[in-house]
Amino acid sequence: MKISKGTITRTVILALALINQVLTISGHSPLPIEDEAVTELIATSATIITATIAWWKNNSFTKAAIKADAELKALK
Repeated sequence: MKISKGTITRTVILALALINQVLTISGHSPLPIEDEAVTELIATSATIITATIAWWKNNSFTKAAIKADAELKALK
């Protein structure tokens, strides 16, 4: 059983957005923008959008879930 590339990609993008958010909250500006409000708005928006997209799809991590996905694909 193997985790799909899409699941890995969405999870990595979500992790990057969360790291970006933590950096912003802790006062480290990951984006070179002078206005702090704009930086926070962009970081928060990116986190919300990425989190929604990343978990909208079926993300199968367990062996049982991956097997169920394979069986569903075979039925289709």
